[in-house]
Amino acid sequence: MSSQRGDAGSQVGDRPVSSHHDEVRARRRRMLGWAMWDPGTQPYASVITTFVFSVYIVSDSFGPRDLTSTALSWTMALAGLMIALLAPVVGQWAGRAGRRIGVLRWLTWALAVFAGCLFLVEARASYLTLGLILLGVGTIISDVASSIYNGLLDEVAEPSKVGRISGLGWGMGYVGGIIALLVIYIGWIKPTIGWFGVTSTNGMNIRVSMLFCAVWILLLTLPTFLILRDPPRVEPVAGSPRSLRDAYVELGHSVSRLWRSHRSIVLFLIASALFRDGLNGVFQFGGVIAKQTFGFTSAGVLVFGIAANLVAGVATIAFGLLDDKIGPRRVIVWSLVALIVAAVAVFILHDGGQIVFWVLGMAMCAFVGPAQSASRSYLARVCPPGMEGEVFGLYATTGKAVSFLAPLLFGAFIAIGHAARGGDSNQYWGILGIAVVLVAGLVAMIPVADAVRPDVEHSGKE
Repeated sequence: MSSQRGDAGSQVGDRPVSSHHDEVRARRRRMLGWAMWDPGTQPYASVITTFVFSVYIVSDSFGPRDLTSTALSWTMALAGLMIALLAPVVGQWAGRAGRRIGVLRWLTWALAVFAGCLFLVEARASYLTLGLILLGVGTIISDVASSIYNGLLDEVAEPSKVGRISGLGWGMGYVGGIIALLVIYIGWIKPTIGWFGVTSTNGMNIRVSMLFCAVWILLLTLPTFLILRDPPRVEPVAGSPRSLRDAYVELGHSVSRLWRSHRSIVLFLIASALFRDGLNGVFQFGGVIAKQTFGFTSAGVLVFGIAANLVAGVATIAFGLLDDKIGPRRVIVWSLVALIVAAVAVFILHDGGQIVFWVLGMAMCAFVGPAQSASRSYLARVCPPGMEGEVFGLYATTGKAVSFLAPLLFGAFIAIGHAARGGDSNQYWGILGIAVVLVAGLVAMIPVADAVRPDVEHSGKE
């Protein structure tokens, strides 16, 4: 009945009961410390890249709408390309060197600095380039850090609790996003004169919100770095990568080994890399479409963001129960189908007013979280015993492999719409680019088998 995991927290055999209880408390403390990083850094995703700053940087103050929207998409595509190059190996290199927590700490502090620097971006066209550079670099830092963070899951959670602890972090992230958005809405976006006498002149209310995000990131991630520690320095194992170049080589070897022994897992990693990028695109550019195509105010976008996080969180919990009944693969497939249909409907019904976006946008949010959660659940079910670290490490990094695709196609379809229709209100064409990525992920899921653990499958058990 006891776990056979090779860490100190699982080998309790002949130890005194009190020692076992100490180990349980220590593991729970580590799980809480790990889970706190998600809500601690959530404002960068929810506030900055989705519902507040990204909407601010494409506003009329910075130039023509098609121009600013396309510039934002190209910036995020370039950032995604850098993430694809860096994330798969930085985490692996840091892990082999025994420096994951240290690297994560420095990246988190850098993320807070870049969030705070967004305060410098005034509401003028001449500040567009500065805003996009800061946003792009911050996004690279955020995603590389999250890759390291996801790779720590296997260290803090027992194999039987990976899904549960993953869900805890995800749920706390949604809660953190909702609270941060509410504070910013009440304090600076909605009132004519906000806290500390801040007004909307020259975008000051948005810019002060960026300082709030920086402080939030620093304070709420403190428990993570007070609790989690890197192991004592040891000599690297022979053959361990000493540089990023060696890490790229080792990554290729890992994928090759897995392809030979568990090919279906590699097929799933490819499919999930595609549809997870599409899922990120739904949130990343939802606020832009809401403001520029459907005429939402900045306050309206923020209210939509709060509702979106709430719906996504509740739906994720509800679909988690369905996951156990019909299996994660079916949850993923049906979620992708629903998202594709809703995305096409947004394009077709774009002139139907804000009620259209409220209905279809909430529908899309209801399926984003379940698809993300079921993706991790699927991998936890099919992961061969003893390979959890390698497989979840690959999952954390391959999720960034095509992170440039959705932003690239979002901008490309806006450019197509601009060429086809002219004018300066073609942002809704970008949703078709995101739909294309989701379709690619859905097609890639077709050859992926249902989730059955290899040890169960070969034992003949149901």
